[in-house]
Amino acid sequence: MNLKSILVGAALAAAAFTMAGEARADELTLGKTVVRATHVPERGLSMGQVEGRFGVPLDKLPTVGGGAPRQPPINRWRYNGFTVYFERDRVIHSVRDGG
Repeated sequence: MNLKSILVGAALAAAAFTMAGEARADELTLGKTVVRATHVPERGLSMGQVEGRFGVPLDKLPTVGGGAPRQPPINRWRYNGFTVYFERDRVIHSVRDGG
């Protein structure tokens, strides 16, 4: 392994570590459009923790997958401004709605 690959790996690890928390931003202006940030649940939170912090979702979409060990159940909860994806009962991703 050369020095360049070690440095690239370290940079990627540092970036992943800093992105592990809650996604945050204040406001972004794109031309005449102002996009306000929505705080979203971070990866690893349980369904109970998400509901405790963000309230009851607007919609709990039907579960998909779960028919085999390599296909765990995936749940999606829709909130005003974002959707949370769960593998079993843990957050794997949160996506802000486009506008």
